[in-house]
Amino acid sequence: MSANDHSPPSTRPGQLPEGLRLQTLAVRAAVERSQYGENSEALYLTSGFVQPDGATSARRFAGEEDGYTYGRSSNPTVTSMEMRLAALEGSEAALATSSGMSAIMLMCFALLKSGDHVIFSQSMFGSTIKLIGSEFARFGVESSIVPQTDLDAWRSAIRPNTRLLFAETPTNPLGEVCDIAALAEMSRQAGAWLAVDNCFATPALQRPMDMGADIVMHSGTKYLDGQGRVMAGALCASAQLIKEKFLPVQKNSGMVLAPFNAWVVLKGLETLDLRMRAQSALALEVAAWLETHPAVARVYFPGLASHPQHALAMRQMGGLGGAVVSFDVKAASPEQARARAFHVLDSLQVLSLCTNLGDTKTLLTHPASTSHGKLSEAQRQAAGIGQGLIRVAVGLEHIDDMKADLLRGLDTLEKLT
Repeated sequence: MSANDHSPPSTRPGQLPEGLRLQTLAVRAAVERSQYGENSEALYLTSGFVQPDGATSARRFAGEEDGYTYGRSSNPTVTSMEMRLAALEGSEAALATSSGMSAIMLMCFALLKSGDHVIFSQSMFGSTIKLIGSEFARFGVESSIVPQTDLDAWRSAIRPNTRLLFAETPTNPLGEVCDIAALAEMSRQAGAWLAVDNCFATPALQRPMDMGADIVMHSGTKYLDGQGRVMAGALCASAQLIKEKFLPVQKNSGMVLAPFNAWVVLKGLETLDLRMRAQSALALEVAAWLETHPAVARVYFPGLASHPQHALAMRQMGGLGGAVVSFDVKAASPEQARARAFHVLDSLQVLSLCTNLGDTKTLLTHPASTSHGKLSEAQRQAAGIGQGLIRVAVGLEHIDDMKADLLRGLDTLEKLT
């Protein structure tokens, strides 16, 4: 399941029996142990690899023989992380990158050229919208932005030059869910690829490739690491797509993941299933409780029956809604909404005001001034990002302590002038 076609035979699939469950693969899928028999996967901190002789070195650099050569091409620790993630996502291969955004950039560079057309959701992460809609537009890549949940809008946006459909489900920060299988069928008929950002659900809850997606993108910085320690990204796809499209671009561009970061994510994957299930259960409690608070105008969480795509989310995400909850504070104007949202955030004493997510610590942020702050007001409104919106990435604190900390701000909103 390695993304690297120049790796030693020991990294190839077949070291483990067929049919192992996700929880087992999460702690066992990796390169073969070294001669020292380590039980915890080794961290290989080296930029280069000594070659046994000139002829072997030449064959390896030419791709005629398996073997590690240089850190920009491959590393055993990175290969282990790629193998493990591919096993969890059910893909043939995976390719690790330096961040989630670098994974998106690598994907676009590898698949698109001037004159090609991309369709993506207006509810996607703000940096993704800017990267595809603005940066790649400078090089002649056309794009259409559509409502996340409107299949007719996706279908109507398809052109003869459409090459990529890119969806994020659930979305950041409103938790909108799209029908992956329907988009996969649509992309096949159009002769395009379907890529799915699976950061919020992770393979513990959702495997897009089982529903027809061609590519799964991850920001490993989030739940794959799970403790907010390192930056990382990845693309999961067929071995052919990785080898022929993504790997050449990565080698020439240098968008590689450092071995230490790969090792941290590798170990984080071991507890992914346990963390996602525990945090999803806590998130449902937080979301249901927020719905009852008089200072809250609306709660966005796929696990709630009030969510517009609740039934679809339950089918696609194994009956769980993920661990990210967002809510709007009640306010009479955008200015008041911003002030009230800031008051809730400024009143925190336990939970963290932090723009990351996927940590064991609960993290809150104000999307309109952070993750979506560089978008125009019209773009934010189209995406449903108001000034009173607060995103809560639920961690593993005790539920009563989470509620008490949120109440410090929510219960004192009426004291604001």
